[in-house]
Amino acid sequence: MSRYYTDEHEWVDVEGETATVGITDYAQEQLGDIVFVETPEIGAELSQGDDAAVVESVKAASDVYAAVSGTVVEVNDALEDEPALVNSSAEEDGWFFRVTLSDKSELDDLMGEKAYKAFVDGL
Repeated sequence: MSRYYTDEHEWVDVEGETATVGITDYAQEQLGDIVFVETPEIGAELSQGDDAAVVESVKAASDVYAAVSGTVVEVNDALEDEPALVNSSAEEDGWFFRVTLSDKSELDDLMGEKAYKAFVDGL
């Protein structure tokens, strides 16, 4: 499995033709205590950069963007009852949605782990 990052602080795990998307630890730390997550509809067609989900914290509401284009095939239903999963496990159990990739070349626009760490360190 390969992991990629966006400059909007989303992570993407790619396995075969499926990409799992969530927000990074850095993003959840900036948001604070997360109280609500709205995921996209299964079957939704997303283009890279589209608004895909919403995360609300005690501080603010923020959009989660589609890091890659594709069709939503699964959402993390656990977030409906337990949005704090994003705080406790942002880069594992707190994932938002999965898509079937429509253009794998978009992954070339994303950062690897070292590049993302350097990006965050520069903020």
